[in-house]
Amino acid sequence: MIARYTLPEMAGLFTDHARYATWVRVEILASEAQAALGHVPHEAVEDMRRARIPTPERIAAIERERDHEVLSFLAAYCEDIPAASARFVHVGMTSYDLVDTALGHTLARAGDLLIAAARRLRRVLSGRALEHWDTVMVGRTHGMHAEPTTFGHKLAGHAFAVDRCLHRLTAARQAVAVGTISGSVGTYALIDPRVEEHVCAALGLSPEPAPSQVVARDRHAQLLQAVATLGACVEHLALELRLLQRTEVREVEEARTSAYQGSSAMPHKRNPTTSERLCGLARLLRGYADTALENVALWHERDLAHQSVERVILPDSLSVGHFQATKAADLVATLTVDTDRMRAHIDHTDGLLYSSSVLADLLGEGTERELAYRSVQAAANHTLATGEHFGASLAKQGIDLAGLGPERFLTHHDVIRTRLEQLHELED
Repeated sequence: MIARYTLPEMAGLFTDHARYATWVRVEILASEAQAALGHVPHEAVEDMRRARIPTPERIAAIERERDHEVLSFLAAYCEDIPAASARFVHVGMTSYDLVDTALGHTLARAGDLLIAAARRLRRVLSGRALEHWDTVMVGRTHGMHAEPTTFGHKLAGHAFAVDRCLHRLTAARQAVAVGTISGSVGTYALIDPRVEEHVCAALGLSPEPAPSQVVARDRHAQLLQAVATLGACVEHLALELRLLQRTEVREVEEARTSAYQGSSAMPHKRNPTTSERLCGLARLLRGYADTALENVALWHERDLAHQSVERVILPDSLSVGHFQATKAADLVATLTVDTDRMRAHIDHTDGLLYSSSVLADLLGEGTERELAYRSVQAAANHTLATGEHFGASLAKQGIDLAGLGPERFLTHHDVIRTRLEQLHELED
């Protein structure tokens, strides 16, 4: 992923140097286990530990001659190991014992970063939802005014969505935290399963229970589906904030720096650029998730079709998802909320937002439903056509609007607040 949408802590996990450093760690751990079993001299393991991590440049130079990345890595690594010890490197292993076990470790660490970012987003959303629990505003369905709600209630819905995403991400992180040291077709033909046990335990991984030559790719698909779902939930939040920032609404506004310039031609513009960016990145994540599903079906014990794809979609998805969650939390934390304008929009409806309450009162008094509905609708249509207040329009129908206000619609609202408070108390 380009640097613009990658944060340093995530980017550091997917550099060539980081990958080769993890490969070295896997090789050393495997050799430790082999030595404990009496298959590799302990002196050879010490020589491996002392060897430098080969540089990406050196590996690339060898790969131009060998056309095989793992063999080139091993050749570069062994250049710094005495020949008597170098022959014990990678004993009994196949390429993807190394690659997939290292990948599982990297994906688990990347998953931890993403989960931490999503937890922060959940807490920021729930905190601001509690802050604005009583901030009354217009609720909208189909983009049209509906009934009163509160800005806190609106944010609470997004907080719970992120919480559901966290459950998915946690399960997906566990699914990809898997390794295998099982040989060419996963049968442990040339390597003791205890080597795998040692390597996976040291890296915080579980062994693939029925390996082929690779870790099953439905695991990676599950991860990218979870990342894409978080991305879609961030998009839902960002889209809501975009809509509330429109000129004719202006109920919220993104934080601006003194350097902000919204348009090269129109100095007055204050565009919702952060929200728009978050919406756009969600489209990338959906594409990556779909591509991950294409990687699940491999020929027999394995083929190589997935490899080139994963070099792009795995670091990109995790980088974008992490960036999205982090920036969404920043956006909500610094969001300006115009509470007066929210209340004014309720008042500007001339009472039309209370039509459902009027209808409920008429039904409670025993009025036949169709008659009650048509009477209230006629009054509403008159208000829309003339601008006369809804109360006056109702009076012409013999209906009293007295005593109605947004608070009546929030009588049982605290049941949701109680759920939100429990969510906010969860550990980050």
